[in-house]
Amino acid sequence: MHLHRLSGFIFLFLSLAVFGQSQEDKIYHAVDVFTAHPSAKALQNLSNAEADFWKSQKPKTKDELLAIVVLNCNKGYYENQFGQVQNAVSSYEKAWQIYQKNKLGDYDIIEYCLKPLGNLYTVLGDYDSAENTIKQYYFIINTSKNYPDTAAQKFAVILNLSNVYQSSGKIASAIEILENTLKTEKLSNIQKGVLLNNLGNNYWLGSQKFLMLKNASDNAEKAFKSSIKYLEKEKNQSETLSNSYRNLASMNRQWQRFDTADSYMEKAEKLFLETPNQQPRKIAKLHYEKALLLFDEKKYDESTQEISVVFKTLIPNYNSKNILPNQDQLYAESVLVDALDLQAEILKINEPKKALKAFELSFYIEEVLMNALVYENSKILMQLRSRNRTEKCISIYDQLFKKEGKNQYVEDAFQLSERTKAGILKSYRSNIKNASAEEKQLLQQLQNLNNHILKEQQKGDLANISKINQFIKKQHEQMISLKKIQSQNSDYIPEKCDIKALFSKLENDKAMMVYYFMGSEKLYYFVLQHNRIALNYINITHLGIPRIAQFIDYFNSPDAITNDITGYNHYGKDVYDLLKLPLINDYSNLIIVPDGILNFLPFEALITKESKTTNFAKMHYFLNNFKIAYNTSANIYLNSKPNSKSEKTVLGVFPVFEKTAYELTYSKKELESIRNNFKGKYLENADARFDNFKNNASQYSILHLSTHASSGDIETPASIKFYDQEVLYSELYNLHINPDLVVLSACETGIGKLYKAEGAMSIARGFQFAGAQNLLFSLWKVNDFTTSVFMSDFYKNIKNDASYFEANTNAKRDYLNNKSIPNAKKSPYYWSSFVYYGSISTEDKSTNYIYYVISILTVIALFLVFNHYTKWKIFTRFSKRRNIKK
Repeated sequence: MHLHRLSGFIFLFLSLAVFGQSQEDKIYHAVDVFTAHPSAKALQNLSNAEADFWKSQKPKTKDELLAIVVLNCNKGYYENQFGQVQNAVSSYEKAWQIYQKNKLGDYDIIEYCLKPLGNLYTVLGDYDSAENTIKQYYFIINTSKNYPDTAAQKFAVILNLSNVYQSSGKIASAIEILENTLKTEKLSNIQKGVLLNNLGNNYWLGSQKFLMLKNASDNAEKAFKSSIKYLEKEKNQSETLSNSYRNLASMNRQWQRFDTADSYMEKAEKLFLETPNQQPRKIAKLHYEKALLLFDEKKYDESTQEISVVFKTLIPNYNSKNILPNQDQLYAESVLVDALDLQAEILKINEPKKALKAFELSFYIEEVLMNALVYENSKILMQLRSRNRTEKCISIYDQLFKKEGKNQYVEDAFQLSERTKAGILKSYRSNIKNASAEEKQLLQQLQNLNNHILKEQQKGDLANISKINQFIKKQHEQMISLKKIQSQNSDYIPEKCDIKALFSKLENDKAMMVYYFMGSEKLYYFVLQHNRIALNYINITHLGIPRIAQFIDYFNSPDAITNDITGYNHYGKDVYDLLKLPLINDYSNLIIVPDGILNFLPFEALITKESKTTNFAKMHYFLNNFKIAYNTSANIYLNSKPNSKSEKTVLGVFPVFEKTAYELTYSKKELESIRNNFKGKYLENADARFDNFKNNASQYSILHLSTHASSGDIETPASIKFYDQEVLYSELYNLHINPDLVVLSACETGIGKLYKAEGAMSIARGFQFAGAQNLLFSLWKVNDFTTSVFMSDFYKNIKNDASYFEANTNAKRDYLNNKSIPNAKKSPYYWSSFVYYGSISTEDKSTNYIYYVISILTVIALFLVFNHYTKWKIFTRFSKRRNIKK
C-alpha cells in the first residue's frame, strides 16, 4: 500500500458512505478505495475525484489542498507502476506546485514527491529538471527543521545526483561526488554498496568514452566487487546486488569473456526474481540485458526471444508474430528504444529494409521523448543519442544503393543526416516563430533565470546558495507552465529538407555543396550539385580524427606554423586529401556543412599541392580554388534570406578598453575604416554597454562587435565582453533580431563546447538563436592589427557591392597580395581565422528583375485591358450610332 498522509495518520474508513463527508474526506476516501485495489483503469476514479474538487465553488482550505497533493502523489506513484511515466511526472509536478504555492506543511513532500519526480526526470532524459529537483530538495533538507535525519537524506541526494551526472555524460563530476562521499561520510554497509555500484558504473563508462581516467576498467571491476561484498551480508538487498552482478556481466560481455558474463547474469537474474513487487520496466530492462549478451554471443534467435519478452512486458496487446510492435502501441520509454535498436541490429544481418523500420520506430519514440523536454541541454543530449543509430541507417542506405542503384536510398540517407543537424537551433527558430505571446514570455523568463543561475554558480565558493535555489525554484515553476502550453500544441516533427528546392537554390547560386556527417567509425560526406546527390565515406576509426586534429593544432599559436612551414604544408595537403575535397569544379562557389571537429577547421587554409616555398603568399591554398561559405545545416542554407541590396547601416560596438590590460589598440583603426564607408551608430568606450547594444540592435542592417571573447571550457560557457559586463552566449538568445549580417571581430567567437549533432555552443551560436542568419566569426584567438587590416578590406568589398561571402574571400586574397604586410604576418594563422556562415545569394538582381518583369507585365496587362475596354466602348458607341441610323 502506498498511501501518504499527514504525519503518518491513515484513514481506513473504506466502507464509509461518501454522503455528508467534507470535501477533504471525500478526496481521502477516493484515495483509500483506489489504493485498496489499484489498477490502471481505476486511476480514472482519482482523476474524477480531483475534477469534482476543482469544480466546487467553495474557497479551498489548506487541508483540502493538501488532500489533493496526497491524491496526486499516490496517482503519480501508481501511474509509474503501470508504465505511464509521463502521466506520473505530470501528477508529481502538480502536487509540488500546489504544495509550494500554498505553503503547505505536515507532509513529507521530499520522500513522496520530489525524490520520485527527480528519478522520473532522469528516466525520461530530462536531466536539467532532474538536477534542479534534486538541488531543491537538498536545499530544503539543509534549511528545514523537519528533516533531522540529514545523513540518510544526504545519501539519497548523492545517489540520485550521481545517477543524473552519469546519464547526462558528466562522468568526472559523478566520480568526484561519489568518491568524496565514500571517503568523508559515515555510511552503512548498504549505503557503501549502493554508492560503490554507482562508482563502478561511472568508471566503466569513463573508460569507454576515452576520458583519460587512469585504470578506469580495473577501478570499475574493483568497485562492483566491493559493492557485492558489502551488500551480500545485508537482508533485503537482492535488487541492488542483482545490479552489481549485471554490471559485471556487462563488463565481461564487452571484454568478450562470455562464460564469465553468463555466470554473472545467471546470479543477477536469480537475485532479481527474489525481489518483491517487480516493476514492469525493471523486468523489461533485465530481459534487454540478457538479449544484448546473447546478441554478442551471436545467438540471434535466442536474443530475439528475449527482446520479444521486453515488448510483451511493456506493450499491452503486443503480437510477437510481427516481431516489431506497431507505432501506435509505442510511448515514451527508453527501454523500448534500446530493445528496438537491438532488434534492428539482428534484422540488419539478413533483412536490412526491416532493420530500417525498427530504427524508424526508435526515432519515433525519441521524438515523443524530445517533445516532453524544455531545457536546451537535455534536448542536445537526447539528439546525441540518435547519432549512432543515424550512422547505422546511413550505412544500410549506402549498401542498398550500391546493390539496387536507386537514388532514393541516398536521398533518404541525406534526410536522416539532416534530421540531426542543428536540430535544437532549427526547432527553436520554428517554435519562436509560431509561439504565442505567453509562450514567448515564458521562454524568455526561463532563459533569463538559467543565465542568472550560471552566473551565480561561476562565483564558486562566493556563490549565494539561497539565491541559486530561489532561481531554480522559479525556473522549475516556469518550466512546468511552459510544458502545459506546449503540450496543447501539435508535437514538433523534424522538418524535412525540400531537396528539389535545395538543388534549385544551389543552381541559382552557381554552387556545389559538400555536407559532412561525423560518425563514430566513418565520416560520411554528401556532394550535391547538378540535381544529384553522391554519398561517400572516409574511415576515421584510428587515424582520421588525429590527422585533422594535428592540422587544427597549427592554429593554437602564431608561431606554430612559422616554426614548421614544411609540416604545415604536409598536414594541410594530407587533410585536404583525406576530406576528398574537389580541386576544380564547374562552379567556384562552395557551400560546406561541417560536423564534429570539422566545425573548427579553416577549410580555406588547406593545401591543394605541397611546395617547398616559405613565402606564404605563394602557397597553394584551397582559398585560391573556391569562394567558400559555411552553413550549420542544409535547411538553414535553403531558408536563409538573401543579402540585402539596400543601403547598409552599421551598429558598431567598440569598447576598446583604453588604459586597461584588455586594450584593443587597433580597434580604433577598424572603427574609423568602417565609419568612413558606412552610416550608422558607433558605440565607443563606455557607450559600448550591453544595454545600449540591445536597445539599438534591431535598427541596423549590420551589427559589428570589435571586442574580446572567450570560448569557455567544459564547465564555463562561451562569453563576449561589453564595456560594462561579460555576456554569456545564452544571454543573446532573447535579443530577437533579424540583421542582414553580424560580424564578430573578436577571439574564438565560433568556438565553444562542441556537440557532434548540434555544433559548437559559441557566441556565434548565441546570435544564431537570436535570429541572425549571416555571420562572420573567428575560430581562434585573433591578432588585433591583422584583424583591423582584414576588416578594412572586408568592408571595402561590401561597399563595392560584393556579397558577404565574396567579401570574405576577396579580403583574404587581398591580404595575401598586400605587399606592405611582412611574410611572417601572412601565415594562415592571421588571415584564415574568420569564416562566413550564411546565404550566398544577394537580394538580387534576380529578385529585382522579377519585380521589374512583374511590374512591366502588370503595365502591359493594364494597357491591354484598357485598350480592349476602350475598343469595346468605341465599338458599342459605333454600333449604337449605326443602330440609331438604321
